[in-house]
Formats: sequence, C-alpha cells, structure tokens
Amino acid sequence: MQNYAFNMHTLPVGSQPSYRIGVLGASGYSGRELCALILGHPQFSLHFATAHSQKGSTLRVRAAGRVHDVPLIGPDEADLAGADLVFAALPHGASAEWVAKAIAAGTRVVDLSSDLRPGHGGVTHALPDGVPHDAPYGMPELFRSSVQGARVVANPGCYATSILVALAPLAKAGLIAPGSTVSIASASGVSGAGVTPKFEYMFAEVAENFRAYGVGNSHRHLFEMRDTMQKLGSDCDLLFTPHLLAVDRGILSTITVPLSRPLTDALEPFRAAYANEPFVELTTSLPALADVQHRNVVRIGAVLPSGMRQPTLLVFSAIDNLVKGAAGQAVQNANLMLGLDEIAGLQQ
Repeated sequence: MQNYAFNMHTLPVGSQPSYRIGVLGASGYSGRELCALILGHPQFSLHFATAHSQKGSTLRVRAAGRVHDVPLIGPDEADLAGADLVFAALPHGASAEWVAKAIAAGTRVVDLSSDLRPGHGGVTHALPDGVPHDAPYGMPELFRSSVQGARVVANPGCYATSILVALAPLAKAGLIAPGSTVSIASASGVSGAGVTPKFEYMFAEVAENFRAYGVGNSHRHLFEMRDTMQKLGSDCDLLFTPHLLAVDRGILSTITVPLSRPLTDALEPFRAAYANEPFVELTTSLPALADVQHRNVVRIGAVLPSGMRQPTLLVFSAIDNLVKGAAGQAVQNANLMLGLDEIAGLQQ
C-alpha cells in the first residue's frame, strides 16, 4: 500500500456532486472510522478533522486501498461554515455545544453522542440555544422519512442499534406480550469503550476474560431504547445486561422475547418488515461477529425455543459496533440528509 501526504481538498473522481465533510473528534475510534468512510466515499471529500489533545499531529487511516495521513486541527480552527455536513464524534455531554455552533454556521450535523437521542441519553443539562430537542433519531430502518433532508440527526448508540432493529418488527406487529420483560444480553468488543485509556480495558485485564458491566439496567443506551419501544407501541420492560468481550469490534445480542401469540416461523416478522432493507440480513443459522465486521449491516437470526410454557422467541443480532453501530450508520444518515443513494460509500 502507498503511504502519502493527505490532501484535504482532493475531490472524488468523476462528475458526481461532491460534498465537503467535517469530522469533530476524529481521534476517537468512531472518528477514525468516519474519516476512513469519507475518504472512500464517491461523493464526499474530507474538509477537516479535529482533535483536542492531538491537534497538530496526523491520523493514519486506511481507506480505498491506501494509507492516508490526515492532519488533525483544533476544534476552534474548524471551518464549520465551509462544510456541507459535519459529523460530531465528541464525548457525551460535550457534543451539543459544537452541534449548536455547526447549526449556527449553516451546516448539517450528524451527532454521534447521546446528547440529542431520545431521552437525551440521560443527560439532564439544558441544550444550547438553537439545538433542536426533537432531532430525528437516525435509525433509517425505522425512521427513514424523518431523516431524509433533515438538518440535524441524532445517531443511535451501538447497543441500541443491535437491539432495536431486532425488536422493532415484533413491536410493530404487537407480538411482544403486554407487560412482559424482554431480557437482553449483549457482548461488545473493547473498542466500544472508547479510546481513553482505562485500567479495566487494558490488554492484561481483558484478554482471556469475559465479564458483565453496567448491570442493574444502568447503561446509557436504555434511555433511547425505552423511548423508541414506546413509540413503536410496545408495552414491555427491557432488562439489559452488557458484557465486555475480548475482541476488537462487534456486538452480539441475545434477546429473549415473551410473545403475545405463538409463531410457527421464527423469521416471518422480520421478512415482512425488512424485505427491502439494504443493511439488514436475515439468516436461518445464527449470526456471528465474523459475519458483520467492517460491514454496515445488522444480521438477525431467530429461534423458537422448546419446553416453554409461554410462547417465546429468541432473537440474535450481530453488528460491527464501529460501523453500523456508529460511523457507518452516520454515513447512511448523511446520505439520506443530502439526497444521495443511501448505500453510497458503505459496504453491505
């Protein structure tokens, strides 16, 4: 592979319209993934990439068969007004301020933090002036029409993506037993914890180990999951237990759903709901992380377990937490916001 100095103003080859894209918070895992996807997108050019502590350095990104050295600037140096769309890949609680600045500069924004998500991800601070409290929730499989042409979109959390895409067809069809508890066990790769060094995520602590965290329904993503399930018409509790898996990337969720009526075909609700969705895959076997790594897909399998007194469905969902769970879904939303082909620049 060739290593070369990155040109910030290189435009995609061809006559297609080009959009200047900025990334706030490019040094994190999601920010890096965003830079790679932008560099490989046929209609995007990377206008700027910011980092706070790493400003003045370069970010090495592999995209389109090459290694790119992306210069990192301070956030205050970012030409927000010169961008057609900005991705805010900033920490939770700190992102909304920059979303407000981007809106004031007249650019579109996809926010990857929890700040604008339904329930505000539990963040109780007041949003800055100009930041919409009702930014569309950027899960195209469920809310595509709200995302199309929007100026600001709240990108979903990674766990929420793996779980809500798996539960939505059942909620819409009234198949979840009213008043029941849907139990969810999800395992995530360590990149989901972010790039900030922490003792519990050191190699020696993670390797050859497997543990639960955020137990007792304390995880941030529950806010957006509960809100969305209510909007889909479901009356159920969610019992969510995430686990840390000693792999780089990926989420596998196992979801136990008490049914309101028996099913004869475990995948039938999903076939009906997702027949034309480019980024949802159904499998009669069980999804695995190897099936989805570096791909912008949700891969779903379902089983009707035997020996149950109440009708029950086991649903399995796999995603790449950095792609469909973060940067890939953000690009999918950006494509819809800009009126482009939804699959542009994304690997299915």
